Amino acid sequence: MYKEKLKSLRERSGLTQSSLASLLNIDRSQYGKYENEYTTIPIKHLNTLCNYLEVSIDYVFDFSNLKQYKNMNCEINKIESGLRLKTFRKEWNITQTKLADFLNTSFSNVSAYERGVNILSTTYLYAICKKYNISADYLLGKIDNPKYLK
Repeated sequence: MYKEKLKSLRERSGLTQSSLASLLNIDRSQYGKYENEYTTIPIKHLNTLCNYLEVSIDYVFDFSNLKQYKNMNCEINKIESGLRLKTFRKEWNITQTKLADFLNTSFSNVSAYERGVNILSTTYLYAICKKYNISADYLLGKIDNPKYLK
C-alpha cells in the first residue's frame, strides 16, 4: 500500500526512522512497523508524514506520480470528508450496506464516517480509492481537484 514510498521518501530526505517517530510522538519500533506495513499507519500519522515530507497521500499510495497538489490543505476535514464519501457513494449508487460489505465493516461504521464522527481508516480509504480511482486527498478534504484519478 505505502511501504515502498514511505521508506524511499525517508531515505531520500536523509531522515531516520527515529526522527520520523519523534515527529509522530511514537516509538521508533512502532514507526518501523508502519513503514514495513506490519501494522497499518493511522490516517492522522500518514497525513502528518505527508505534510512533513511535502507529498500527497495519493503519491504515497502510488495513485499519482504528482508529488503534491496545488492549494493542498494540511488538515483533514472530518465533516467535509464525510460529505464527500456520502456524495461519492450516491454517485456510484452504492448503499451504505453495500459499502460496509465491500469494506468488511458495519453499516454503523460507514454511517459514522459519513456524518464526520470518525475519519476513514487508512485501509478503508485505500480500498475505496483503489477500486473507484478516486483521490484519497480529495476524499479527505485536502484538495478540491482532481476528484478522480486516471
